[in-house]
Amino acid sequence: MNPEQILINERHIENGVRFIDAEATYIGADVKIGRGTLVYPGVHLEGNTVIGENCEIGPCSRIKDAVLNDCVTLTHSVAYECEIGKGTNVGPFAYVRPNTQIGENVKVGDFVEVKNSVIGNNTKIPHLTYVGDSDVGERVNFGCGSVTVNYDGKEKHRSNIGDGAFVGCNSNLVSPVNVGEGAYIAAGSTITDDVPPESLSIARARQVNKDTWKDKRPKQPPSNQ
Repeated sequence: MNPEQILINERHIENGVRFIDAEATYIGADVKIGRGTLVYPGVHLEGNTVIGENCEIGPCSRIKDAVLNDCVTLTHSVAYECEIGKGTNVGPFAYVRPNTQIGENVKVGDFVEVKNSVIGNNTKIPHLTYVGDSDVGERVNFGCGSVTVNYDGKEKHRSNIGDGAFVGCNSNLVSPVNVGEGAYIAAGSTITDDVPPESLSIARARQVNKDTWKDKRPKQPPSNQ
């Protein structure tokens, strides 16, 4: 580690920042870190990043030009040009992209990507979800595999999801679309029209089972493998 980096890390230690292994942590000269924050090895903090007090920055994370308020936990994740509210938990393996504002006590879980969006307080995006170009209210729940389909091949479009909405697993919200407060999206739905508040929207084909279908298939030649 070069002498300049050693001095930067020592300054943060004097200010009450805790390191698991300071020699394996890389911090830019303009980064600000609050007292009581714990930084794990392999972390890169760059640009004009500001991290509040009592945060936990987990291993192998990269944060650039971002603001993390007090008591944020970010693990094995990347955050650029965004703001993350107090008490929010990000990661592992999350990607918070530019122009994103995440509220307080939000869950942004594993393999979640958020871009150019506003996420309200106490919203849960636990896993395998993409939220792009969207305004999301408070206490919204995204099921696994949810996608805001924001790009039509030529232009990006924006969607709105009201407070307390529930988005079922494997749902697509084809932007621009508005989901009202307290509305429910049934799992496996592709939503192309607005959903009224307090309603249930189901947008999927009815299941059809073909009995004895296998017996009617053409006979296949034996495999060589």
